[in-house]
Amino acid sequence: MCGIVGYIGDRQCTEVLLQGLKKLEYRGYDSSGLAALKDKNIYIRKFKGRLNVLEDDIKSSPIKSTVGIGHTRWATHGEPSDVNSHPHSNENSTITVVHNGIIENYLELKEKLYKNGYHFSSQTDTEVLAHLLDELYEGDLVAAVKKMTKIIKGSYALAIMCKNEPDKIIGIRKNSPLIVGIGKGETFLASDIPAVLAYTREVYLMENDEIAVCTKDGVKIIDNKDHEKEIEIFNVTWNAEDAEKGGYEHFMLKEIHEQPEGIRKTMLSRIMQDKDYVSLGDVKITKDDLNKYNKIYIVACGTAYHAGLVGKYLIEKYSRIPVECDIASEFRYRDPIIDKNNLMIIVSQSGETADSLAALELAKQKGARVLAISNVQGSSITRAADDVLYTWAGPEIAVASTKAYVTQLVCFYALSLHFGLLTENLSKEKYAYLRDELFKTPKLVEDLLSYDNKLHDFAKRNKDIKDAYFIGRGLDYYVCLEGSLKLKEISYIHSEAAAAGELKHGPIALLDKNTLVIALLTQDALFDKTLSNIKEVKSRGAYVMAFSKNSGSIIENEVDEIIYIPEIDDDVAPILAVICLQLLSYYFALERGCDIDKPRNLAKSVTVE
Repeated sequence: MCGIVGYIGDRQCTEVLLQGLKKLEYRGYDSSGLAALKDKNIYIRKFKGRLNVLEDDIKSSPIKSTVGIGHTRWATHGEPSDVNSHPHSNENSTITVVHNGIIENYLELKEKLYKNGYHFSSQTDTEVLAHLLDELYEGDLVAAVKKMTKIIKGSYALAIMCKNEPDKIIGIRKNSPLIVGIGKGETFLASDIPAVLAYTREVYLMENDEIAVCTKDGVKIIDNKDHEKEIEIFNVTWNAEDAEKGGYEHFMLKEIHEQPEGIRKTMLSRIMQDKDYVSLGDVKITKDDLNKYNKIYIVACGTAYHAGLVGKYLIEKYSRIPVECDIASEFRYRDPIIDKNNLMIIVSQSGETADSLAALELAKQKGARVLAISNVQGSSITRAADDVLYTWAGPEIAVASTKAYVTQLVCFYALSLHFGLLTENLSKEKYAYLRDELFKTPKLVEDLLSYDNKLHDFAKRNKDIKDAYFIGRGLDYYVCLEGSLKLKEISYIHSEAAAAGELKHGPIALLDKNTLVIALLTQDALFDKTLSNIKEVKSRGAYVMAFSKNSGSIIENEVDEIIYIPEIDDDVAPILAVICLQLLSYYFALERGCDIDKPRNLAKSVTVE
């Protein structure tokens, strides 16, 4: 979720690029840079840190140019640094690229280019693209870009300049957003609309696999069949703040809708459609390592802890290694038995959670190996851990976590399947089946997002409830914990989650006709058991809303309302089930007039114990 801005026209491009990048700061970044074309030479300035570092450099040493591309980077490949910042160029700086996304076959391409005499200065996948274009370039940049798209795999939005063709900027996208702003005698490229709103409200929203050839006189769009496309202009009517939210009323809703992209990115280069193995990059945990571990600890707080519970279930099932999931704020105060024969997995969206960092430090003191799952490169936890698995969710602005949680789940699927294959407790055939089920999830999540009207209507009718209970069994119970947390933290409705089989051991005493019960039934093996628990709830007068995979089943006669989620393997169902609970919580909060993005008493990153 980095920021791209490109400009060609008559204005000083550095001013346009910097102003555009400022409008994209809400997306989060760890470095910034720009490239400007002047006198048939490309000049690059790029720095780790906040945008003002780049801005101060340009002020002290201006570049007079009317053609340029700029970028704010959220690190994926390579730590935040000047050299890893974008733009990236070929060795003689004739071709320059900025890139959002992930090139999943970059290591394979890098090795081939290295053998062909190319040298690399950064750790990024993007630098590979600059050298690849150099190898493919034969005097026509568009032709080279077309050849490149047939070679690279992954997701990308690219802005490209070539000093030999100073009259154009090329843009191309696949599964990463890119728009074209159209002005009078000037054209813009950007990863999001806010970057161009100060200059034009006429934009073209690029589709996958389209190439935009931008000149000062306008834009030509080439589709994936190599035909020039007649473009349809979108006139922006939002104000600047609304534009940062992509037209959504709140960042939380925007981030819920960004989850299909986050799932795709987090799976890319790890779980691959045509491979019978998992690739975890720099995570080098071997079969011998796993054989040594007598226990794995998963330690986290809040939403990350709920993701860890799903991770515990998956790792134990596929690798048969005992896993203990702990709340970070409790872990080190119970004198845990942890040593060199343990692996600790720390989960933290920000990588700065104080309790999780303290647990990590204790584990390191005891000689345990630590693997971090985090969304932020260069954070304290990622620097201290032995291994890191990044969630490529992009920055999360809303305090209530949504896409960070779902991408943490994806990381746990990757880890558990990898461990299962290494320990040989998971067959290649079962792996291939689960891999294919996971690859269905981005599209199925997109389908679920269309349920918002149903969920909004339910929230309108029930907004005044005082108490809600979430019930489920197995993985459904773990998802219920997250659903309950979302509801209480943004709508301020008292909410609790209970394992459905535990109702009769206490919680059922709280149920009456004024109670809302939300039941999950996505686990086919536990369907009948959970249905029996729902009957217990209904006999106490509670109002029951259910989410189930079993369309047309007998459940319709046992609940007050039901929403069906798409059919998927039980073990993968948490990804789908939680989407509905996120939307439901959002609409309850909306109807109750709550401050959704900044709920009371809560902070995004908890850096105190």
